[in-house]
Parts: sequence; C-alpha cells; structure tokens
Amino acid sequence: MLGLKGGVGKTSVVLGLAGAALQRKIRTLVVDLDPQGSCTGTLEPGATTSTLADVLSDPTRSVLRNAIAPSAWGEGLDVLVGGEETEAHNRPDPDHAGLGRLDRALSMLDTLSMLDTMADKPPYRLVLLDCPPSLGALTRSALVAAEGALLVTEPTVYSLAGVQRAFEAVQHEREHNPDLHALGVVVNRVRTRSSEHNYRINELREIFGSLVLPTVLPDRPAVQHAQGAGLPIQRWGTPGAREVAAALDVLLARMLRARQPRRQRSDQACPRCG
Repeated sequence: MLGLKGGVGKTSVVLGLAGAALQRKIRTLVVDLDPQGSCTGTLEPGATTSTLADVLSDPTRSVLRNAIAPSAWGEGLDVLVGGEETEAHNRPDPDHAGLGRLDRALSMLDTLSMLDTMADKPPYRLVLLDCPPSLGALTRSALVAAEGALLVTEPTVYSLAGVQRAFEAVQHEREHNPDLHALGVVVNRVRTRSSEHNYRINELREIFGSLVLPTVLPDRPAVQHAQGAGLPIQRWGTPGAREVAAALDVLLARMLRARQPRRQRSDQACPRCG
C-alpha cells in the first residue's frame, strides 16, 4: 500500500485487506516496512529471532524465515516483522543493488515450504507490503518488489498532492520493475454526506479517471475500535464494521482479479501488493 502523505489510513487498509483475506482463507503475508511498526503491533506476531531490518541486511532464506511469525489474528496470516530498526535502511538516495534486496528475499517465499518449520503449510497466495509515508529506500524497495501498488488517499485537499506524488513514484520505478502497475486509487475515510468529500472525489476522478476505484472505504469509528482491541474489522460486529468489511472484501476481490503474472514466475506465485 502506498500513500505519500501521513495519516491517510494506509496501514488501516493493509490490516483490513489482511482481515478480508483471512476470512476468505487466503494465506497471506504482511510485510511491515513502516518503521512505526503499526502492522506488527496490531497483528501481534510471535517472537522472531530476526526482523525485516535483518532481511534487508542479509536477504537469505534462513534470515527471511526467522523474521516471519504467525499473527494473533488466526492461522493463515503471517507477518514479516518490522520495527523502528528498519529506519536504518531508509536512506534517501539508495543504490540500485540495495533497492533489490527486498525483491530478492521475497522471491524465496515459495521455497520456504521446503524448510521443516514450514513443511505443512501451503505457499502464500498474497503478500501485502505496508510502506512508510515517504519516498525513501523502504518505499522504493517495495515498489521494486511489488507487482501492483494500491494508492491510498483521503478526500481532502492536502491528500491530493500525496496521491499524485505516489502515482509518479510508481511510474518512475517501472524503469527498474516493468511488471509494476498501479492497481488503483482507493479513497479512504469517506463521509458520503460531506459535500467537501464528494467534491474531492470528483476532483480525483478528473485527474486519474478510471484509476479511482468505485469502492470507497467509509469513515467509521469501528476501524479504530477494532484496531485498538487488536481484532480484524471483520470480527468487530457493529453495523459500521460490517459496512467497512463489505467494502474491503470487494476491494480484495478486485485486487486479486487485477493480478498480472511476473516475468519468470509461475501462475501459482503469490501476488505482491505495495
């Protein structure tokens, strides 16, 4: 997930899609690239001997495996654990070799089932990458590794500039990753009765056309309540939570349909969404 303005709810969208995938029994890995570690904190994975920072330093199969743990949300949803130590890899002007380390590590995911600790588990069908709200090495590494980028924004005047920068970043990174494409712009925290929100959504459609997804995510307190309780929105059970969960399920289905196969990878390989 990509959003180059803080506070647009990018991590909430990642968590919501992870919960939707869990509900559909789609084995999913969440990669927590944001040094704030919000995904890791909410999903509460078990203890690991490595983290994403170690993977970026030494992208080997064993280090990767030691940085992944099951989430507390349920079987089939794992976390590549992040945290503030990842910030050390967020250099503003990284070299191309450094940008390829995450891609190199994630390309080993399909072979992790060969290890004893993963022998009874199927391959991941979906990988969700939660990027920080800046265009440093971590976000660019995600764009090099991803098949698709979902651009997250809010319907506010200040968020429009952020989504424009995010779209330009995707187009620029296609030089290094020609398989990368924009999955669309998802508008988050929408109040449908707000004339300002409706105006900004129309403005987004004038700029990005059909790239703006028809499914918007409504602004409901249930999202923060569920995250505060460490639960997926799909298990919160209020009318607002059900409304958000339904929209997320539609969004997940659209993302899976829009998947494009990467070069030199089989049709069974899991899509990676930044």
